[in-house]
Amino acid sequence: MNDSSNTAAGRAPPGWAKPRLADEAPLLQSRSTAGPSWLGLLSLPLLLLIWQVAAWIAQSRFLPGPPAVAIEIWDLALNGPLIGDFGATLLRALIGFVMAMIIGTAIGFALGRTGWADRLFAPWIVVGLNIPAIVVGILCYISLGLTDLALILAVIINKVPLVATMMREGVRALSADYDELAVTFRIPRARYLRLVLVPQLMPYLLAAARAGLSLVWKMVLVFEVLGSDGGVGFRVGLYFQLFDVAGILAYTCCFVAVILTLEYGALRPIEGRVLEWRKDRP
Repeated sequence: MNDSSNTAAGRAPPGWAKPRLADEAPLLQSRSTAGPSWLGLLSLPLLLLIWQVAAWIAQSRFLPGPPAVAIEIWDLALNGPLIGDFGATLLRALIGFVMAMIIGTAIGFALGRTGWADRLFAPWIVVGLNIPAIVVGILCYISLGLTDLALILAVIINKVPLVATMMREGVRALSADYDELAVTFRIPRARYLRLVLVPQLMPYLLAAARAGLSLVWKMVLVFEVLGSDGGVGFRVGLYFQLFDVAGILAYTCCFVAVILTLEYGALRPIEGRVLEWRKDRP
């Protein structure tokens, strides 16, 4: 009778203990990572197979299959402007990405640490997040001309609010207990930054880098279509005018290859190494 009354009242019966989150975490993690590891290796071949079947069914010059696109890539790499276009686009994206990460991180850290600055400039961040990138690009081109400086500046202006927002949230989430521990043990400033502050901010920094990198690529290509005389976006726009679908898909496949290389060859290894300390947390 007592057990039923406790249950009806919303209280746990005597002797019942709620499982700890630490006990539930391995179960949740095992469910999220369930499945053989080789499934990831089948992803791209499966996509290519679907593409080939669709091309075989369509039988149209507007949907060439993977073999035709591969031949186009080989020809553009050996005899065309593929290498030069990707070099120009990569350089523009790299400069814009690095500058936006530096500026956005500094702004986000300042807003997260200073309450009055956050209240004062928070509307600016909201405006920056919602202004269409195409508008910023056009204004930069009008002001500075059709130059690489205008393109890179437009990329920076569009990306900085995103990085600042994510880093501001990371600074707000810093543990005060770690700060008290550093003060108690009189940890030097350099060791505090390396052992306490940076590890806590790295998840937010990596998330900002991954999200920002995807946006930078897209913005650089769009701005190259608008007002550049070279690069991947410029070439894709030219092929669009000529209805050259094979050329468009060739540049797209190379673009995807570069993105996958950066993701699996750089970002994920860095993320695993930097966040390795979190595996030891209870």
